Amino acid sequence: MPLERLKTARQRTVGTKQTLKAVEKGQVEVVYVAQDADPHVIIPLMKKCEERAIPVIQIDTMDTLGVACGIKVGSASAAILKG
Repeated sequence: MPLERLKTARQRTVGTKQTLKAVEKGQVEVVYVAQDADPHVIIPLMKKCEERAIPVIQIDTMDTLGVACGIKVGSASAAILKG
């Protein structure tokens, strides 16, 4: 399951603001996006990932992504950081 890698990642971002900043700084290895997140929230992030050839993994729900990140609320996006 793709979330196992996110659960065990040593360095990650949780939330679209943090994830977008990390993408812009070139620190991201892979991005996870919840399919039920508001499009206006995640589309800018997905465009940046496409520009920088960063893989994006779609996750069913924000709640599932939040649980994988170890938080008690949903998350629209998260990322695993490089090295």
